[in-house]
Amino acid sequence: MTTMKTLIVSLTLAAASRIVLSPQAEAQNLPAPAVQPAPALDSLRAIPQSAFTVGERLVYDVGYSFIVAGEAVISVPEIQTYNGRECYQLLFTVVSTPTFSWIYHVDDRYETLMDVKGLFPWRFTQRVREGNYKYDFSAAFDQRNHIATASDKHYPIPPYVHDIVSAFFFTRTMDFSRARPGERVWLQNFYKDSTYTLAVKFIGRQQVEVDAGRFNCIIVEPMIQEGGLFKSEGRILIWLTDDERKIPVKVSTKVVVGSIDAELREYSGVNGPIRAKVE
Repeated sequence: MTTMKTLIVSLTLAAASRIVLSPQAEAQNLPAPAVQPAPALDSLRAIPQSAFTVGERLVYDVGYSFIVAGEAVISVPEIQTYNGRECYQLLFTVVSTPTFSWIYHVDDRYETLMDVKGLFPWRFTQRVREGNYKYDFSAAFDQRNHIATASDKHYPIPPYVHDIVSAFFFTRTMDFSRARPGERVWLQNFYKDSTYTLAVKFIGRQQVEVDAGRFNCIIVEPMIQEGGLFKSEGRILIWLTDDERKIPVKVSTKVVVGSIDAELREYSGVNGPIRAKVE
């Protein structure tokens, strides 16, 4: 079954890496960003952000067709030290409900350590338990020398490349205020043994209502290509709050055997008021 697996991808696809929205960008395929020179040991980038903070917790009901199939949680539990740098611990989990588990059991966990100052990952781990399928993966990112280490092998990576979780959080720090419908932005993401280049299309704006409330949102659509982690069977649309927080409010995916929707049920610990919420 690919439905729950597609959801996991959907919740993070709004996010991939190194997005740079330009108001001058045309609504067409744009060239992928050029590889930049390696930074000196003391010159890793610094990007201030106000989108999220330690303590944030977002909870989603996952629906398959008309069934509540599971619960997804995105959270920032704490700050840890890694390679002498302060890092956000970013967690993304998906667990099937007891009822749906009789059909298809899911218990997946993704974790990233993301540099607090530079908003890039140092380490990524993945634990997948879906039906009879089990898979574990981890990668360490040398962001100074542009090398990823996975399965005891080394791979070249672009500067500040992301994994799927850090990419999601990085996207939340971007400014979409001047984006025009049809614009596409490019992103890069490392997984397993390769860096994948994808595009995210800005669709527009819409007000949506979920259990957590009514929100003014921007809508983005990951333009899925064949191959890699991001292969999907249908169109994915993602609604993010149209404010500084860019909290994902809703994800909708059409697949061959139905549809998958994830809607925000509750939230806590967010980094300030959500201006996009309609009281």
